[in-house]
Amino acid sequence: MPSLRVQLDLARCPYCKVDTPTLHSHADFGTHALGNANPRYWRAYSCSRCGGVVIACASADAGEVLEFHPKLESVDTAIPEPSRNYLEQAVDSLHAPAGSVMLCASAVDAMLKSKSYAEGSLYFRIDQAMTDHLITAEMAQWAHEVRLDANAQRHADEAAPLPSAEDAKRAVDFVFALGEFLFVLPSKVRRGLADTAEGGGAA
Repeated sequence: MPSLRVQLDLARCPYCKVDTPTLHSHADFGTHALGNANPRYWRAYSCSRCGGVVIACASADAGEVLEFHPKLESVDTAIPEPSRNYLEQAVDSLHAPAGSVMLCASAVDAMLKSKSYAEGSLYFRIDQAMTDHLITAEMAQWAHEVRLDANAQRHADEAAPLPSAEDAKRAVDFVFALGEFLFVLPSKVRRGLADTAEGGGAA
């Protein structure tokens, strides 16, 4: 963990994902729990690129950071490759929205292929997955509302605007939700059932 100094050294900005961001302190204060327990020293930092604010704390000023918020997003290992790698790259590329959206499309494409949906356009396969009850109608509708086809749109209409930062964030949010629904939650359920079986079930 970095130290709680005037400059917070993080690998990436939690908001714009730029490498080695300039996060400069703008405010500092101390807190403690009831009865003066758990004293902590806090600093609020802003990213010079996107303006996002990160708050971090330590047990003393200039001490090792105990926690910071918001956390850097991580992709659950229950999501299989290459989907996980595409999604990680999409998150890291949020500062380049067009590239991030295309990586999101690649992640969704790989997720569907891992579930044996390999034929037809991306949106056709999403609709087929809905028809087969692999995903819900609401998830299919969400997929159609985010920009996963930015590259195709530009080929069809050269005047079509490039995806915005908001478009990229919505696409990333969708892919995280799809990965959670298709892979992460089932993995948690399997682990829960296994733990229950090992513990002998309910009393």
